[in-house]
Amino acid sequence: MLKKMVVMVLTAVLVLSGIPAASLAASQKEQAMDLILDANIPEVTREVENNKLVLHPLHVYKDGSYKLAGKNLVWKSSNKKVADISNDGTVTLTGQNGAAVISVSDGRYEDRIRIQSSKGGKTKLIKPKAKRYDLIGKVISKMTMEEKVGQMLMPDFRNWEGKNVTEMNSEIAQLVKNYHLGGVILFRENTVTTAQTTKLVHDYQQAAEKFGLLISIDQEGGIVTRLQMGTDFPGNMALGASRSEEMAEKVGKAIGEELNALGINMNFGPVLDVNNNPDNPVIGVRSFGEDPQLVADLGKAYIKGLHESGIAATSKHFPGHGDTAVDSHIGLPSVPHDIDRLKQVELYPFQQAMDDGMDAIMSAHVTFPKIDDTKAISKKDGSEIAIPGTLSKKVLTGLVREEMGYEGVIVTDAMNMAAISDHFGPVDAAIRAVNAGADILLMPVGIEEVANGIYDAIHSGDLSVKRIEQSVKRVLALKMNRGIFKAEEEVSIEDKIAHAQAIVGSAEHKNIEKEAAEKSITLVKNEELLPLNPEGDETVLVIGSGANLLAEEVRKHHEKVEVIATEVPLSALQLDRVKDADYVVLGTQTSSVSGRSPNSNLMKLANQVIAADVPVAAVGIRNPYDIMAYPQVEAYIAQYSFRPASYEASINAIFGKNNPSGQLPVTIYSQEGSILYNYGHGLSYE
Repeated sequence: MLKKMVVMVLTAVLVLSGIPAASLAASQKEQAMDLILDANIPEVTREVENNKLVLHPLHVYKDGSYKLAGKNLVWKSSNKKVADISNDGTVTLTGQNGAAVISVSDGRYEDRIRIQSSKGGKTKLIKPKAKRYDLIGKVISKMTMEEKVGQMLMPDFRNWEGKNVTEMNSEIAQLVKNYHLGGVILFRENTVTTAQTTKLVHDYQQAAEKFGLLISIDQEGGIVTRLQMGTDFPGNMALGASRSEEMAEKVGKAIGEELNALGINMNFGPVLDVNNNPDNPVIGVRSFGEDPQLVADLGKAYIKGLHESGIAATSKHFPGHGDTAVDSHIGLPSVPHDIDRLKQVELYPFQQAMDDGMDAIMSAHVTFPKIDDTKAISKKDGSEIAIPGTLSKKVLTGLVREEMGYEGVIVTDAMNMAAISDHFGPVDAAIRAVNAGADILLMPVGIEEVANGIYDAIHSGDLSVKRIEQSVKRVLALKMNRGIFKAEEEVSIEDKIAHAQAIVGSAEHKNIEKEAAEKSITLVKNEELLPLNPEGDETVLVIGSGANLLAEEVRKHHEKVEVIATEVPLSALQLDRVKDADYVVLGTQTSSVSGRSPNSNLMKLANQVIAADVPVAAVGIRNPYDIMAYPQVEAYIAQYSFRPASYEASINAIFGKNNPSGQLPVTIYSQEGSILYNYGHGLSYE
């Protein structure tokens, strides 16, 4: 009664002052009801990194939302000999044994957490238990059905009315609001410059009403690099050739730092597919290699690097896309192995990463008949087809949740890929994926149609509210764990851009890029040709794939360089130029079985050059398997990447400025199927 009288008096005062009563209502809505530390929330895990621990104070509001508190906060430590606290919530541990209570207050509310340090550098957070910390449960109880569904939707906005989306428009902002979107994914079309990308991401977050958005991207490195600016790191197979967990962590951290600076908070990487099929058309050099242990070790290191930079990591493509001969972008691949084999190979890296605290996994649009032999009728042609992993409850719930014990987020691979879109309608596919256990639907085909289809499925009972809420809980927990919050005090866009420009493409990251490329270069074959040391008047001819880029690097070592930039069989005149050269550097770049066939134009050229009786050093620019088509070459280097740093590292190796140390992360076979070079093979100059 008293509260009501106070409100009436205040309302009268405001009206007499000329301030609308609506302003009072708004201020009441914005009035925080509590202040809690995110680390006290049961679903949140906070890790100590380099004796540092970051705590986020959250103001909780009446409507169930929460924001990062930023005003008039007072932080205290009860024992600075054990742990000190800065004004931004960063705890610094001294290494001394003992306990400290860290508290934060805004003058009205207070929260605290106990930190226990013990021998061996172990740190334990002792969380208080109280209903106030069931923040996610309270949030979900106050969300509308539409808000819950929205957290599960992650569309792309590559284009709008025929133009690339490089800045926010009112239509997209309205879709974010209308469908309460939980996230979006960015592509190369969206990310042109550092300033532009930072502004676009900022505007996406501004469009979100209650909760911070997951802003995701496929920034794997190597052939899948979405940013048009920044550092072009070699891909996973290059890291696999380096055999260095330290290098994988450094690359993961550097990629994460650039994403974080831009405001992007979720990376769809690393790829944990075990590439044990040389004919794989879609994974290839995106994999660390063919050995499950190598993939697991480097994958975990890469994830650790992403986490150190504050980025949510997503391992893909579960349960494994490495042993396939069909690209799920255009067809429906199948992996025929039984569960025992899958556990030893395909599932092994995923299980290791799950046990190590992986944020999310991405499902594969691949059928696994030994796990789930359920059939469906294709909407494409009426044929009976197997259910792909993305739509399989036996895979996503039975295998992932129940057997492998994974509690994190499951995100589908793109729902617009042909393996899904050709055979299942967009709404049917979305409902099947959610029922199977997916938490986030990536790139649903038609956001309005899919959202409304899911609403209808909930109303009809085809989807349960409980099932939806399970996913929402996981998504909100992921956001909290990676510090993805709306903030009471936003950093200005000018400051965000200035920060991003200092980080993205920094000299430090360029040095890591160069180091990764150098350590990856694998000298597969060398019949006493390398390192090259041509006389001043001798000619080095560069020919084939990437000829101009290779020649640019060759000129840094030798002046007399000629170029034939072609990938087709040579004319008589061109062949004469080859025969007149003293040395030849041959580049080949393939991505498919047909590309490396001896009957392809590029490989006909390669064998023409080799038959010309001139010393030839060949570079397999992308796939290390290219030598299968021209095994008679005198020297062969695998560089795994068509990024500039890898070209430089290869040519430096050819001229002896970089002593190659890489080891093959895959086995290279002959055309007949016998082994040409074993996994782990690699030569050097020492």
